[in-house]
Amino acid sequence: MCLTCGCGQPGHVHSHDGHSHDHDHDHGHSHDHGHDHGHDHSHEHASALGVTHDPDLSTARVVQIEQDILSVNNRHADANRRFLKDRGIFTVNFVSSPGSGKTTLLARTITDMKAKFSFSVVEGDQQTENDAERIRATGAAATQVNTGKGCHLDAHMVGHALEHLDPDAESVLFIENVGNLICPSAFDLGEAHKIVVLSVTEGEDKPLKYPDMFYEADLMILNKVDLLPYLSFDVDSCIAFAKQVNPDIRILQLSATAGDGLDEWYEWLSARRDATIAARNRAN
Repeated sequence: MCLTCGCGQPGHVHSHDGHSHDHDHDHGHSHDHGHDHGHDHSHEHASALGVTHDPDLSTARVVQIEQDILSVNNRHADANRRFLKDRGIFTVNFVSSPGSGKTTLLARTITDMKAKFSFSVVEGDQQTENDAERIRATGAAATQVNTGKGCHLDAHMVGHALEHLDPDAESVLFIENVGNLICPSAFDLGEAHKIVVLSVTEGEDKPLKYPDMFYEADLMILNKVDLLPYLSFDVDSCIAFAKQVNPDIRILQLSATAGDGLDEWYEWLSARRDATIAARNRAN
């Protein structure tokens, strides 16, 4: 997790569309939209960074720090989830290795379905606004979260992004996480579903190499299937490995560029968005 890879060190700053939040300070201010983030910056991955390199720290202490980080993150995630549930916003957290085609898939989905319902996107990257600009070109609202040296989004970052986006009720929110198949698996962002995107240009054994991510995901999208004739990727083995890690995972095969399999993906998305709205209506 991020305690061993080096993200989130004290003084780490993440930015949201041009303004920054230093993880060491206390905000001391309230947020709009009625969701309470708590803003306990004692988590800030802060005391965590580098601890595994300190010979004076016991394994038990490292485990306790990990638990404390995740506990505070989960409180922020719960606040995000309440906010999203109250508005009937269907939220998906996309995770993958870099270059799997997440942004292309999101842009294609929004372009094809924006006549049906509203979209907004939280884009996570270490640097640049490139992916947010690609999303905005579709007409959807997008806010970029740059994590600096951080290797994943956390729920606190997403809470700030929600304030900026102010997504429409009964809309769809896509969270595109930082390209990384390790750390994002541990961090709940308040999403309804975690979707792992795997490209056929990667190895079919990725589910076995990074089992936590595939175990946590509800859906695996096997992307770029239009390239299969030019590759030695073994689809059946990949699916078997994913099912070995997570027997309940659903798998869709598609190409975000060529359009193969997109109808099934759009049906999945529409059905769950409608169920989110129905649940909100029942609650009200």
